[in-house]
Amino acid sequence: MNEQERLALAKRQVGAIKGFYIHLAVFVLVMAVLLAANASVGTRWWVQWPFLGWGIGVLGHAFAVFGQSPVAVSRWEVKKIDELKHRLDAAEPGGTSKDRPDIAPKAS
Repeated sequence: MNEQERLALAKRQVGAIKGFYIHLAVFVLVMAVLLAANASVGTRWWVQWPFLGWGIGVLGHAFAVFGQSPVAVSRWEVKKIDELKHRLDAAEPGGTSKDRPDIAPKAS
């Protein structure tokens, strides 16, 4: 991986982390407003249901951003990136059909 690719990857990771923190901040603010609204009405408690549902979503988002992906998923990602990079390289002017797996004849 060259310097430019590492920089692009780092920028994507920072964007993902920033997105998670924005999601978390909106979750906390909305839940505070809903809790205050539920407390002011004084009827049955319902605020736990949106908290539970949205909270599961926030936890999933946190795991996606900060959690470790399984080795098989990581290997698949690397393989898929290489495959797509190869296709993009083959689509460049001067590329031949033998360089393009999507149009090259299949070997028996």
